[in-house]
Amino acid sequence: MFGLIGKMRAAPGRRAELIAIIGGGSGKMPGCRSYVLAEDPADLDVIWITEIWESEAAHKASLQLQSVKDAIAKGRPLIAGFEMSVKTHPVAGV
Repeated sequence: MFGLIGKMRAAPGRRAELIAIIGGGSGKMPGCRSYVLAEDPADLDVIWITEIWESEAAHKASLQLQSVKDAIAKGRPLIAGFEMSVKTHPVAGV
């Protein structure tokens, strides 16, 4: 298993719009076990993204999907930055 947890900052006031774009582009991704977008209640412009994949290769392959490429291109202008990204090795959970 391969996991990623990332903190993304949306352009001021654009978080909901960015979540809609990212969520729309993350539908069916082979090898993806979980893809969760969460609003940070303490910062109105921050999105936390938690991903679980069958493998790191499956994650890398997802970046070549047209739906993912389209979401990245559409969402890029709304992204103010990436504040952190951590690779994990999921071992248990529901």
